[in-house]
Amino acid sequence: MGQPSQVFTAVNMVPIGEHYSKWRAIDAMNQGKVAIMSCGTGNPFFTTDTGSALRGIEVEADVMLKGTRVDGIYTADPEKDPTATKFDRISYDEVYERNLKVMDMTATIMCKENNMPIHVFNMDVVGNLRKVVTGEPIGTVVY
Repeated sequence: MGQPSQVFTAVNMVPIGEHYSKWRAIDAMNQGKVAIMSCGTGNPFFTTDTGSALRGIEVEADVMLKGTRVDGIYTADPEKDPTATKFDRISYDEVYERNLKVMDMTATIMCKENNMPIHVFNMDVVGNLRKVVTGEPIGTVVY
């Protein structure tokens, strides 16, 4: 689309991207580039959700965007339970208390402890990413 970008990887993959550095990622974003941070943390036992939360916190992002196959967070899996009810907004604590499978709890708690909201939306709908970043009320916000 013509937007300058830079790829950073958690494991050494020099032909694909530069090895991740918080300061190099921030520098790229300050230059107007999209910083693409891949490979999670590069460590076992940590999901890509945890890697995303960690990287977002490190670069002081305003929000964590969580693209899924459904249009937000529900009381149950809407693909399995037709009576599931969608939340427009929900607290981190309620996600934890209800044991909702938004993403792994480590990532959710990291976002909570660092006051980073999570915006969950359907990534399979064309135009939804644009709607999220321009502030249209879609998906669910965890606060």
